[in-house]
Amino acid sequence: MFRLLFITTLIAFAPAAHAAGCGANAGQLEANKKVVAEFYDLAVNQRNFDAAAKFLGPRYIQHNPHAIDGPAGLKAYIAFLREKFPAYHSDIKRVFADGDYVILHVHNVPTPGSRGNAIVDIFRLENGKIVEHWDVRQEIPEQSANSNTMF
Repeated sequence: MFRLLFITTLIAFAPAAHAAGCGANAGQLEANKKVVAEFYDLAVNQRNFDAAAKFLGPRYIQHNPHAIDGPAGLKAYIAFLREKFPAYHSDIKRVFADGDYVILHVHNVPTPGSRGNAIVDIFRLENGKIVEHWDVRQEIPEQSANSNTMF
């Protein structure tokens, strides 16, 4: 009985312990979400590296295989988007935060009239600044095997 009670207690307090261990409180999570959303709009939708760069930390680790690592790589990627996809736009559908991680669920439309892509972007922050990025992209098919949307 003690073992079951102990395990139940651990499960009940695990989320709080995780948040406390990450140094995250509700205010910090909301601040992290705001930083990433503003950064994303400036970098992706406005394609303005100089304005977006204020949200970057002292280093920027890039996991997207199409972008060079570091702030210079992000700047080059934004320039590529500006040149090749002048109407490139992404709508943030959901924002999640867990400690120093912020996750965006995004509908990306590279060219007007296209179905676009469903994207999950993951950012890691340190001291309120973005220091790392991953993303996963999936094309939105013309037909789906179900009636659910990707958003």
